[in-house]
Amino acid sequence: MPGRGVTGSAVTQAVHGGPDALGVPLHDFSTNANACGPCPQALAALQQADHRHYPDPAYTALSARLAAFHGVAVERVVLAASASEFIHRISAHAARAGLRHAVLPAHGYGDYARAADAWGLARVRATGQPALHWACEPASPLGTADEALVQWARANAPCTGLRVLDCAYAPLRLDGRATAMPEGVWQLWSPNKGLGLTGVRAAYAIAPDAARAAAVRALAPSWPLGADGVALLGAWVQADTQAWLTQSLATLRDWKAAQLRLCAGMGWRVLPGSLANFFTVQPPPGDLPAALRALRARGIKLRDCTSFGLPGHVRLGVLAPASQQALRAAWAGLGAGYHSA
Repeated sequence: MPGRGVTGSAVTQAVHGGPDALGVPLHDFSTNANACGPCPQALAALQQADHRHYPDPAYTALSARLAAFHGVAVERVVLAASASEFIHRISAHAARAGLRHAVLPAHGYGDYARAADAWGLARVRATGQPALHWACEPASPLGTADEALVQWARANAPCTGLRVLDCAYAPLRLDGRATAMPEGVWQLWSPNKGLGLTGVRAAYAIAPDAARAAAVRALAPSWPLGADGVALLGAWVQADTQAWLTQSLATLRDWKAAQLRLCAGMGWRVLPGSLANFFTVQPPPGDLPAALRALRARGIKLRDCTSFGLPGHVRLGVLAPASQQALRAAWAGLGAGYHSA
């Protein structure tokens, strides 16, 4: 949220990693996708998807498979066009339910704030009033545990409002532990990052109960998911897909260890606590925006963390050794020019 605090009223600008006006970066550290992907099982499902016909508008079979995967009643499954679409939809639902505040992480995905602004929810760090509460674990951009989950689990009184846990990076938690789910919390899942297929926009949520699921489902347009989204989520719950994901985490752990050493060797301060396939660093003092532009011209993109409320920092997704070496060479090529600011 550039240039202002969390309680500002102006709608925030959308800032994301990934491709930009220069196209797809050759070495894209700016996204948190699984660099071992694309998952071959999911890719095969996409190639076999039926693009000639509408999906079942009720997504009967897909909803049943997702419910079985999570061990919940099928009535609790809410499909979404993407995580961002669901963030806006649940914010609309919160506003329609009479909530007036959204409690956001200190540093987090910008669409939480954008959706709050769009639906007239005042953005705050904490409130004693009923509110829409957001948490994400591992959290972006730091990759750390989210203290809000601990607070929710400790709460003696039931939540007066809505609590949503963004599980976008839970499949990429490298310590192998599952995120604990407190009672009464919405779970938002967007498997495209874990599968290395972020170009396919598809997500789903697990509601605390069927009634709340029905209310949010009613706010969706017809066919929020196309054939590709159905194929991706269908592949996500397959045993062989989950086996591939587990194997990929071992590779990502090795790559992350090497990338952390690389950053330390370049004099970049690594912020501690990352549990995921990404982390945040603070390069030495200098003209960081100019350096990021120079790196981008060399085919390397990093994620400026200013929009997360962390100016002077960048987030790096973990990439393969060849990309790491390209980053080191490009950074060395900047030379003393970086420090001339």
